[in-house]
Amino acid sequence: MNIVNTIIPIFSIIVLGWIAYRRGFIPDTFITPANRLVYYLAIPAMIFRAITRNSFHQYFNLKVVILAFISMFLVFLFAWGAGKMLRLTKGYLATFVQSSFHCNIGYLALAVAYYYLGDDGFARAGIFAGFVMIFQNFLSVIILNLYSTKQASNKKALLMVSRIFGNPIIISAAAGIFFSLAGITIPLLISRSLDILSGLALPTALLIIGATLSFDLMQKNLSQVIETTLIKLLGLPCISFLLFYLADIPKSEFLPAFILLASPTATITYVMAKEMEGDAEFAVAAISLNTLLSSVTYTFWLSILA
Repeated sequence: MNIVNTIIPIFSIIVLGWIAYRRGFIPDTFITPANRLVYYLAIPAMIFRAITRNSFHQYFNLKVVILAFISMFLVFLFAWGAGKMLRLTKGYLATFVQSSFHCNIGYLALAVAYYYLGDDGFARAGIFAGFVMIFQNFLSVIILNLYSTKQASNKKALLMVSRIFGNPIIISAAAGIFFSLAGITIPLLISRSLDILSGLALPTALLIIGATLSFDLMQKNLSQVIETTLIKLLGLPCISFLLFYLADIPKSEFLPAFILLASPTATITYVMAKEMEGDAEFAVAAISLNTLLSSVTYTFWLSILA
């Protein structure tokens, strides 16, 4: 019942966002500034607040981080090989690979972690998020850089690397870890301000996801989109679960990281595809189908783990 009470409310808000956009309640002019508000302020505030309220030593597990990295790297190699076998063109291939492992942590996975695991689980997920985001963005830059034109590739790769380490979610997680390790207590005035700002994060993010879904682009790229969706929503979680299980890691230790890895394709794959000569239309299609089907796959995986 906890799974149903977690997944249905989250995806009902996504559907509401899609309906609101089609009805004109969410105009195009609203999406970009709202997205920036959530990405740069609300979600970082939520992560920072959650981590600083808990002990980093208590929640961090190096073995879980390493196994998460191995899982993503294996899927990265598999998707690359699959794309080669399908003889996809350069930009298309790079985005196909990226869409197969790049997790939607900031907007969707953290929402599932928060509503399914509560504050403690969300804090653990927030700590893992910083590490996972750095690694998956690093792999994304590699694959996109390999298939960009040589003249522009180095400059664009440096730009994307600077954006990775300037990522507000990574910065907020790092800051939260520092405050937690140092034992610094956040003043009540600041803590309550963060609480208010955090309240904007998840509902606004879910509405934005719904508003940006595209069924037309899904139909245009359906065959390859289905393939990358299967790799992302079934392959990556399956590999990570097997590795966690074989390493005999308790469920309470790996479940927050697993929720991150089981999330759909990240919305930032569209931005990176545009910046580094990938296929932006395919990225939108992959994000849309992944997001819709993740309601089913999240229910499936969480039911198995329960």
